[in-house]
Amino acid sequence: MRGRAQATPASRLLNRAATAILLAAALSTAAFADDAAPESSLPAFANDVEASLVRAIVGLSENGLRHSLGEIDGALSRTPNFRLGHLIKGDLLMARSGNPVAFAPVQVASRASVMPLQEEARARLQRFVDAPPAGHLPVPVLHLSSNQSNAILVDTGRSRLYLFANENGAPRLVTDFYVSVGKKGSDKLREGDQKTPLGVYTIVSAKNKVSDLYGSGAFPISYPNEWDRLQGRNGHGIWLHGTPSDTYSRPPRATDGCVALTNDDLARLSRYVAVGRTPVVISDEVEWAAPDRWEASRREFLAAFEQWRTDWESLDTKRYLSHYAPVFRSQHKGYDAWVARKRQVNAGKSWIKVGVSELSALGRPGAEETVVVTFAQDYRSSNLSNRTMKRQYWSREGGRWRIVFETVV
Repeated sequence: MRGRAQATPASRLLNRAATAILLAAALSTAAFADDAAPESSLPAFANDVEASLVRAIVGLSENGLRHSLGEIDGALSRTPNFRLGHLIKGDLLMARSGNPVAFAPVQVASRASVMPLQEEARARLQRFVDAPPAGHLPVPVLHLSSNQSNAILVDTGRSRLYLFANENGAPRLVTDFYVSVGKKGSDKLREGDQKTPLGVYTIVSAKNKVSDLYGSGAFPISYPNEWDRLQGRNGHGIWLHGTPSDTYSRPPRATDGCVALTNDDLARLSRYVAVGRTPVVISDEVEWAAPDRWEASRREFLAAFEQWRTDWESLDTKRYLSHYAPVFRSQHKGYDAWVARKRQVNAGKSWIKVGVSELSALGRPGAEETVVVTFAQDYRSSNLSNRTMKRQYWSREGGRWRIVFETVV
């Protein structure tokens, strides 16, 4: 623990200003106490502009006003249309008065134009004060296919997009970006509700020429997917896209349902995107787990999936059907009709072999614990052989994983 230096009246005012900023952001000041980890222990930054912004705020009490102003001036020289950067600079110039604007209580910021910037400031700062624990893994990303080099995970509650690399099927965090989502939040239900959908999607195309509203480009995703349509959700045109040319970034809730990044961050992200392959998981709250707990969850689910495959091969129709929930439905059939059809088909087989490859398992957000599995299925039997891409939705029921929906992709 470091000893505390004798504070001058000026430094006490400066420290109070910095503390006011952090308290008003509803964040723990303990992370910035004299005996806390130094500024250099902050997580890696997604880009230089965000790095300067966070270092200016976090380093105010430790490195002084001149250092913080230098950080902000550096950010603004690179991105003069960064509105939040200008607001933070104004706060720093007012720091000795102890009256910051960017992190002031809402009633103090009377102008509506300030409140969205306050929300952006809090979201950006929270990422570096309350980051996912080092080494922890995202619970929704259980297994990546061999043809998925990367995966994208969006946490709408934190206004954050996480990019992962595929490391032998497991996710390895590459970097993360600040994002804006729907004006009315998440969990899209219908066209025009200004909400961002929650679910497991895929990037389906790339658009390099778009109107200025969408910035430098866009990556449309597969909303609505088969599960959304089954639930009666509608709408279209949900993209990952950039920002208009007159602003560097948008407030946390600013789109009509899309996920918006800065144009710089979109360009960085685009290097990792493979159209038709890169999955996008959108959740309102992402759970992170220690590696051992994450691996245990992964093994448990993959074991249930493998048991389904082997029970199908066994021609024991009762065991095979036990993997399907009573609420199950397929593309065209409800549970009873589907079960009757499977009994009829299996009765005409003398042997079945089911090969599985290119498997991905991704958690779908929602009240029920659900995993979306996509895989290539090589089916061979005594009277039929085919290869299809299949997608299943598994839900935990009574402590056991069962299939609730199945379709050919």
